[in-house]
Amino acid sequence: MKKSRAENRYDEGLLLGYLVTLVAGLIMVYSTSSIIAESRFGSHLYFLKHQMIWTVLSLLTVFVIYRLDLKRLAVYSVPALMLTFVLLMLVFVMPARNGSHRWLTMGPLTLQPSELFKFLVVAYLAFSLSNPKRNLGDPKQLAFPYVPIIGLGLALILAEPDLGTCVVLCLTALGMFFLAGARLRHLYAALVPPALIASFFVFVLGYKKARILDYVASVIDPIQGGYHVRQAALTLGCGGLLGTGLGEGRQKLFYLPYPHTDFVFAATGEEIGLLGLLLVMGLLSFLLWRGWKIAAAQPDRFGFLLGAGMTWSLFVNIAINIAVVTSLLPVTGLALPFFSYGGSSLLMSSAAVGVLLNLSRRVAR
Repeated sequence: MKKSRAENRYDEGLLLGYLVTLVAGLIMVYSTSSIIAESRFGSHLYFLKHQMIWTVLSLLTVFVIYRLDLKRLAVYSVPALMLTFVLLMLVFVMPARNGSHRWLTMGPLTLQPSELFKFLVVAYLAFSLSNPKRNLGDPKQLAFPYVPIIGLGLALILAEPDLGTCVVLCLTALGMFFLAGARLRHLYAALVPPALIASFFVFVLGYKKARILDYVASVIDPIQGGYHVRQAALTLGCGGLLGTGLGEGRQKLFYLPYPHTDFVFAATGEEIGLLGLLLVMGLLSFLLWRGWKIAAAQPDRFGFLLGAGMTWSLFVNIAINIAVVTSLLPVTGLALPFFSYGGSSLLMSSAAVGVLLNLSRRVAR
């Protein structure tokens, strides 16, 4: 039987917004990385070429996910998480980069399993929490099996170490429990163990303690914070209202750390100014708005939780990255979805868009 035209329709606005954001992201990756690429690798196109490869893979991923029966495949989310645990363990046999074991090397490309884990956690929670037999008012049913499964992933990611991704995972999971109807007092209680563990790592073991102290100093005056914070503040200030022009930024000339990855928002602000940043934020906000609209219109609980979870996860990543760059949060090392250089972030963010496009076909028109 052929599907009707209504069943084959998708959210054209979301797709168009995604494609425009992809192009804008490629432009800013090249503009913020060309000098570093020329200096380190002898080619100003080095980072752009790699990002274009991941862009093609991301588009293919969106197309494949769009065609899948997500509800039927959701049952395999648990085995997929088990496989991801193996990948999270394999990163420790890989050479460390910047003092961390976060990446698996696959020829010229690298994969960050923690990004895949974030994506699969949303799919797993949507499948599990949509089960009508699950009583979310029972603390035992909230603790098991979620604490062992999510907790193991958090432990492996924390050991890499990657505290920023752990924060995103915790907030994403708590947001989905809230949307599924869990009681607030249970969610508050669930915050205590991660907060205690994070405090132990930071203030007892000293992990990223300097960044926390720098952040406290930057709250009073960004110029008094750590080097990353100072340079981000200076970079944003240099852009003014209209910016210096694409490719004309000076802070990326080895002053601002990671101008094409963690701090691409600051480097972008220098070149296209406040008005340009508002446009970037407008593009990202448009994607999030369409995601929420799609989730809210779903005909069943699974579709709602899956769409809302993917959208919420993207929002948390975007909000934390921008908050770090603007000195509202300590430095975490998180990428800005669709704009930062990095294949894993782009691939998984695009996969989330693919899920939303898939779900948009289920909406009654």
